[in-house]
Amino acid sequence: MAIISVMLLSFLVVCAIAVALSKNLLTSIVIFMSYSVIMSVIWMILESPDLAITEAAVGAGVTSVLFYITLKKIHAMRGEEDDEAEK
Repeated sequence: MAIISVMLLSFLVVCAIAVALSKNLLTSIVIFMSYSVIMSVIWMILESPDLAITEAAVGAGVTSVLFYITLKKIHAMRGEEDDEAEK
């Protein structure tokens, strides 16, 4: 069990560094969502299912969706239509 815990904690560190260094906002959201899923698994290992469910629902679910909607609203994400229009 200790090996799994160390692997999960190392994934958390990698996700945190990747979010900080990522230049693409959509990629940052996906990495943030994976960070929340890993945290949810860690809470389950620590035998705290209430926090695990909350982390999965709020961290990976609601927050990621709100970030995605915000990027769409402020036109920070460029779609295929924008790429074709520039050509």
